[in-house]
Amino acid sequence: MKSPKLIVVAGQPSHRLASSDVELYVTRLGGHVGPIVFDPKGAKFSPMAVAPWAEEETRDIPPMLKVLRGDWFCMPFGGNEKAYRKEKYQPHGETANRAWTFKGTQREKDRTTLKLSMDFQARAGRVEKRVMLVDGHRAVYQRHTLTGFSGPMNLGHHAVLKLPDEPECGLISTSPFVWGQAFPGQFESPAAKGYSALLSGTRFDTLARVPMICGGTTDLSRYPARRGFEDLAMLVSATKAPFAWTAVSFPKQKQVWFALKDPRVLRSTLMWFSNGGRHYAPWNGRHVNVLGLEEVTSYFHTGLAESAAENPLSMSGHATVLQLDPKTPTQVNYIMAAAPIPRGFDRVKTIDQENGGVVLTSDSGKRAIAHVDLSFLTG
Repeated sequence: MKSPKLIVVAGQPSHRLASSDVELYVTRLGGHVGPIVFDPKGAKFSPMAVAPWAEEETRDIPPMLKVLRGDWFCMPFGGNEKAYRKEKYQPHGETANRAWTFKGTQREKDRTTLKLSMDFQARAGRVEKRVMLVDGHRAVYQRHTLTGFSGPMNLGHHAVLKLPDEPECGLISTSPFVWGQAFPGQFESPAAKGYSALLSGTRFDTLARVPMICGGTTDLSRYPARRGFEDLAMLVSATKAPFAWTAVSFPKQKQVWFALKDPRVLRSTLMWFSNGGRHYAPWNGRHVNVLGLEEVTSYFHTGLAESAAENPLSMSGHATVLQLDPKTPTQVNYIMAAAPIPRGFDRVKTIDQENGGVVLTSDSGKRAIAHVDLSFLTG
């Protein structure tokens, strides 16, 4: 099928997709979904990050890092510095670095869908990507269908948000988690011009009090914070509820961004706090106020080899890979959405299904309604 004319957005040829309530772009290279504008005819809420070097000439960096924006699907997820058997991948895998093949767009009733695909090179199999918008929904629906693959695979979505340059203007919350831990290793090395603030490997059961290298604790539920540092923490989602969520409230902007997933498919959330702690190229200390909320099944960001091997999470009964069967396609479904919030709405406390959508309730008791098709997560 002949591809439609692509639009160059922030340096990348991209497909445009729009509905009455959302406008977005999907890069041909890496399939990164961004920028995204929720309510383009009204509030024009555009919370997703785009790398500050997107239109610069950059050398010796993976395509994923050159494109870096919005949300992208990683398979296998992570750095992938070690090969898995005979499979060798770039950071965040083929899906984040190679060009996707256009398969068409479809308009059916109130739904508009972009279809892309990729045949893997390192392992036999195909990934089919669908990005869907629904009129009346300030939501982005993504489905990745994996066919023909065999064996273990770690994967996930890598959403990155750009917060205003105001201290702690974003209020972060998640559905219940059963394991919280800062990355158990050296996430950044001062010798390589990188700096981290969280105490390596520390366990925690609340975002509000997480130990730091220098002593004391920090609050991971308020951001931007810890300027000059890069940090990573993982939360393993509870699986009793029909869906799990992450959310960031922007009280001054009167908006909330949130994401929904099936926690039995995407087991964990990686929280990446990127606030000027990398002083090597292309970061050069300028990647600030960026928050990654990455829904994954993986052992942190290490890669396929480490996730497929025994590790502290898997030995504790928490999956760090999916076992793919060539006879049974695997679907990975994910929803990002936004909603206006009333005055006094602070951090999201709960997200519940209600009246064909969801209701978000804040710690202060205020409520916000969002039209979202939750059946998509299990469809």
